[in-house]
Amino acid sequence: MNPLLKEKIIESLSAVLPITGIVLALSILLVPIEVGTMMMFMVGAVLLIFGMAMFQLGAEMSMSPLGEGIGVQMSRSKHLLSVCLLSFVMGMIITIAEPDLQVLAEQVPSVPNMTLILTVAVGVGIFLALAVLRILLKIDLSWLLMGLYAGLLCFSFLVPDSFLAVAFDSGGVTTGPITVPFIMAMGVGLSSVRSDKNSSSDSFGLVALSSVGPILAVMLLGCFYNPHGASYTATTVPNVGTMMDVSSAFTGELPRYFEEVVVSLLPILVVFVIFQLVSRRYHNRQIFRVAFGFLYTYIGLVLFLCGVNVGFAPVGTMIGRELAATLEKWLLVPIGMLIGYFIVKAEPAIQILNKQVQSVTNGAVSAKAMNRCLQIGVAVSLGLSMLRILVGIPIQFIVIPGYIIALVMSRFVPKIFVGIAFDSGGVASGPMTSTFLLPLCIGACEMLGGNIMTDAFGAVALVALTPLISVQIMGLSYKYKLKKQSRLKTGVLPLDSDDIIEIEEA
Repeated sequence: MNPLLKEKIIESLSAVLPITGIVLALSILLVPIEVGTMMMFMVGAVLLIFGMAMFQLGAEMSMSPLGEGIGVQMSRSKHLLSVCLLSFVMGMIITIAEPDLQVLAEQVPSVPNMTLILTVAVGVGIFLALAVLRILLKIDLSWLLMGLYAGLLCFSFLVPDSFLAVAFDSGGVTTGPITVPFIMAMGVGLSSVRSDKNSSSDSFGLVALSSVGPILAVMLLGCFYNPHGASYTATTVPNVGTMMDVSSAFTGELPRYFEEVVVSLLPILVVFVIFQLVSRRYHNRQIFRVAFGFLYTYIGLVLFLCGVNVGFAPVGTMIGRELAATLEKWLLVPIGMLIGYFIVKAEPAIQILNKQVQSVTNGAVSAKAMNRCLQIGVAVSLGLSMLRILVGIPIQFIVIPGYIIALVMSRFVPKIFVGIAFDSGGVASGPMTSTFLLPLCIGACEMLGGNIMTDAFGAVALVALTPLISVQIMGLSYKYKLKKQSRLKTGVLPLDSDDIIEIEEA
């Protein structure tokens, strides 16, 4: 077996096992689950593990080199209009192939899947172009984010309540396992040809700005669609009695996903071919590697979507429904917090983020401290999500204060932490959030007779909000430690913590 694939399988296994353990514990202690239903969940989990592993390896082999190559070429171009147009097209194409977005679209009853996906893709494309311009024109990320989010939060009061939570969720799911590697590599490529002191910190921030576009685009969509007129179809787990029934349930859906994934990935492949013909950037060995990357991505995405939509998410919805029916409803809050606390380790990208922060700070902020901070934050997010289901708290009452706190903090932390924090907003809201936590909230909301659109959706948005605050808290901690060390050594304060980071990086 390919050693890299083996490593990805181990990562995916560590991501899915905590959720599997939680489901098994709930089935033994609180929610009896039929053996056939449990087998559907377990087969879905296996497909999820192998699908996620192959998909992530394929994305690293194909999307990252393509993103970095395009970023380098754009940084050398003197035609800003061409750069913006290329950024817009690439943002759209990459987003359409994003698996987390496809999972979310399957669960939104108000809009046809492709309509929602294309709307989000346009939003990402526009704001990716803006993010590229920010790097090329050296615009301060903090001030730009403050202006955009201030406008976004003001506009949220004009959007129908029944569409607002879906809009904020869209911003979280677009920063998934295919979008993030491409966009972050694109940022590295754009800043690699620069030699100024801010080039390192400016490589962050593309994902942050690209996350704003989907929220605004879906808000605008909500003004034209009438979500009150749409009905929600309850998710059901197929009734199976034998392993042959389980096998038939999955194999019957595979052809559909083979076709859908071809449609999603073909435009990216076409872009790669055109880019190679024009730039001649990649050698034969690199082309061979990228081609295998696309193959891994294709097979992995098919397995991932089939496992999620047939076996994994329906059981999550069922568990949420049964928990709400069998327990005192207020117990949903601590149970949600407990699941949120342990699910942090189920997101491989979070561990990458923690190591990244530890590396940037030379160990001053440890990966263990970052992990604990994120665990507490996501636990609070899931507790708030369950509380919203019980009492119907509008999403603005939580999201607006949260973003205000994050934006104010961005003026006091080192610049590189601002980019990392806002880029990491989509890290916590990864595959496990959209495939299990959101269905769990939908099931609980459905059983309690709540409004799915206003009360259940929004869980992804709250989970995505946590890293914005927690990473910047770590940034403030790092800044304080630098000043304390400077006092002890020299007796004077450093001029700027950002300068210290840049000196350490050099």
